[in-house]
Amino acid sequence: MAKIAVFNQKGGVGKTTTSLNLSAALARRGRRPLSIDLDPQAHLSSICGTDVNSADDSILAFYEKARPLANLIRIGNGGWEVIPAHVELSKVDSVFGKGPAALNRLNSGIVRENLNTGRPIVIDCCPLLGVLSLNAIFACDRLIVPVSADYLAVKGVAQVDKTLKALELVLKKRLPRRFVITRFDSRRKMSWQIFDSIRERHGAEVCEARISESVSVAESPAVNRDVFSYSPSSRGAQEYDALAEELDASGFLA
Repeated sequence: MAKIAVFNQKGGVGKTTTSLNLSAALARRGRRPLSIDLDPQAHLSSICGTDVNSADDSILAFYEKARPLANLIRIGNGGWEVIPAHVELSKVDSVFGKGPAALNRLNSGIVRENLNTGRPIVIDCCPLLGVLSLNAIFACDRLIVPVSADYLAVKGVAQVDKTLKALELVLKKRLPRRFVITRFDSRRKMSWQIFDSIRERHGAEVCEARISESVSVAESPAVNRDVFSYSPSSRGAQEYDALAEELDASGFLA
């Protein structure tokens, strides 16, 4: 099954929200996802109710003490499995450097423990391009790039393109990817201009399903819920369900 990194070097684009609600949508489809939180802010862990007090119970222990990933899995309040992050995860960059062994560490762990057999893995990346994000990119076989419908987001996509092209020389392949437009407002001309601009450049890699700026999507993390459990009939739930359906139908999740 697919290993999906949710990645963008620009913050505030809905990366964690997309990781959360895509995982929830997959769980609703019986796909038994595993969410891996690779962001030291640990927002995904907190929302899922899997945040930990000790770094030894987080994915940092995998890097620092070679604890098996399977031993770090917790069941989130949405019913799917999560490997939590911790604020001390931020020291991974300075401790482990950027050698090949460090960059392939997560991938090696997933393969060694056979964690993605029969289920997708969704990796929530931090916005900085460092060891953690590179671990996610080296481990994944698919990329989802959330792009908020604002002017600076277009520049952010150009930066993501530049980064991925540089990494392709190392990976020796081009990772399949999908761009997901978030914070979309159909009433605003700029939202459509941004959508059309990115679609003109990236074609079928841009998802038709768009995520609106909605109350349900904004409020659900505040009460540690995904949008489906918080407001199942809301527009936000319908849009994330449509996104999962589109990705599934296209074979992106296989």
